[in-house]
Amino acid sequence: MVDSGNSYGERVSRLVGWGHWFAFFNIIAAMLIGTRYIVASPWPETLLGQFYLLTSWIGHFGFLVFALYLLILFPLTFVTPARKLFRLFAVIFATCGQTILIIDTQAYQSISLHLSPVVWELLFSKDDSLVSTDLQHLFVMMPPIFLAQIGLSEWVWRQQRKLSHKHIGRPVTAVFFLCFIASHLIFIWADAYFYNPVTVQKANFPLSYPMTAKSFMEKHGLLDREEYLKKLEQNEFVTDLIDYPLSEITFNRRSESLNVLLVNINNLRADTLNEATMPNSYQFAQQNQNFLNHYSSSNDSYGAFGLMYGIPNSYSSSIKAQGDAPIFLSTLFKQGYSFHLYSGDNFDNDLYRETIFKPFPMVDLSNIEATEIDDDLAIEQWQQAITLTPKAPWFSYIELTTMDNFDTYQSTNAQVPAQEQFIQAYSSAAAAADKEFGKIISTLDEQGLLERTIVILTSNHGTEFNETNTRSWGSNSNYSQYQLKVPMVIHWPGKLAATYSHKTSHLDLSVTIMQDLSGVSTNSKQYSSGRNLFDESKRKWVIAGDARELAVITDTETTVVDKFGNYSLYDINYKKQKDKSPKLPILMQGFTELQRFYAKSQ
Repeated sequence: MVDSGNSYGERVSRLVGWGHWFAFFNIIAAMLIGTRYIVASPWPETLLGQFYLLTSWIGHFGFLVFALYLLILFPLTFVTPARKLFRLFAVIFATCGQTILIIDTQAYQSISLHLSPVVWELLFSKDDSLVSTDLQHLFVMMPPIFLAQIGLSEWVWRQQRKLSHKHIGRPVTAVFFLCFIASHLIFIWADAYFYNPVTVQKANFPLSYPMTAKSFMEKHGLLDREEYLKKLEQNEFVTDLIDYPLSEITFNRRSESLNVLLVNINNLRADTLNEATMPNSYQFAQQNQNFLNHYSSSNDSYGAFGLMYGIPNSYSSSIKAQGDAPIFLSTLFKQGYSFHLYSGDNFDNDLYRETIFKPFPMVDLSNIEATEIDDDLAIEQWQQAITLTPKAPWFSYIELTTMDNFDTYQSTNAQVPAQEQFIQAYSSAAAAADKEFGKIISTLDEQGLLERTIVILTSNHGTEFNETNTRSWGSNSNYSQYQLKVPMVIHWPGKLAATYSHKTSHLDLSVTIMQDLSGVSTNSKQYSSGRNLFDESKRKWVIAGDARELAVITDTETTVVDKFGNYSLYDINYKKQKDKSPKLPILMQGFTELQRFYAKSQ
């Protein structure tokens, strides 16, 4: 077809018309590629959820491709009216866009992530990993895509007048526009009324940011604020469903009839368990199994979640929504164990009442006549309970909270620098907690229970004294060893005293109890992200973090990745490494662990 238009206006008009049709067929191509996101995502169970998926698929890719055309290609129509140069640029741009989209679909299918700084690092990594190899191989799609775009460009140019005469442009545009508007209106409603089959789809497609309008709805009487806040409280942690455990638990032998006592001294960093500060705990460690290289699963109170459930803390919201108990506690309960659960602050942290111990009877210390609720009262009540317990085995959990409020031990001497006061107060609180632990061990010894009881001493997280020189005091501010390393000491009747230096994690405890006490034969991968504490084979990494961040800790470095895929790399002393890249195969294994328990269908 010969272009007879010679004036600038005629050439621009012709290129604008061509550009619209070229963008339309690229929208269709993007939608076809985008079906890979639908295949990789759980299929909505409700009709509205399915309708939203359809409208968002059509509307999102229609908007995304056409918006890129308007932002990039349309202005160039006026700057570069020469048709061959403009069309060549459009073909190159479309080829790059379609290739990136294909790579993004592969990343989403492989590791449930859209393209981000971490995925780009993986893409160009020299590490010979299966994921990076798969992504890099997708670049071979560029030549055939380029040729297809050239063919499409020429065909649209030749058929432009025929396409215009069919008068389908406006109806098709209306469909895309209506689907785009409908999908956002549905999401606005679903977000306001916590309709999970829709809200769970918000990250299915790349660059997808569904609208919310709670303030607008409230202003116009479409949303009752009080009712919304009530629902927000009820649905705060509603999220994706998980399969926990992934398969049925099976047994290869009868369980041992040993009691289990888990003592959690909150806020206790590993090196505080020394002879000078905590003599009772230190002696206990020397006489039993002491794990010197042990990491909590979090730098805050959610370390208790990883300890009890054996899976990363990112699953905590799903666990709370589903009401699942820790699998090792459920197993003990089914095996006839009685439960005795005590806390020095009466389980003030909702994590216990609403998640970990929700199905089990916790002792309410507020119902007991006492001058105050503290660790001593919790220990006294526990002492009374075990003396009245029949010969049937029991599980006890004692949370010692003295070190949560170590500032009460702070010196008033103005001559002592504030930093030194902080450390001294912490040590004084640790010494007080050590005396409380000594009472517990003495009780077991006096009652003749020590040789029939597995005793576990640990903590939910550590505490930093600004060793990283980042003005970090306390916890929940970084993932250094000072905030993550905690004691793990076990007295296990029949096992010899030993010191272990291999890397262990809070996620390992449930596996150890399930395998060595309860006689479980099911592969630990089916119910935990950890492994047996006594497995001394080399371990490449352990993980910590929460729903916002993932920390992957190796022998030489720590990589912290946020939910947007931005990462930071630190050395063994938690000094930031600006010119190094993380070991991406290990990082991808960590990401896989964060996705493994999510249900395949919803």
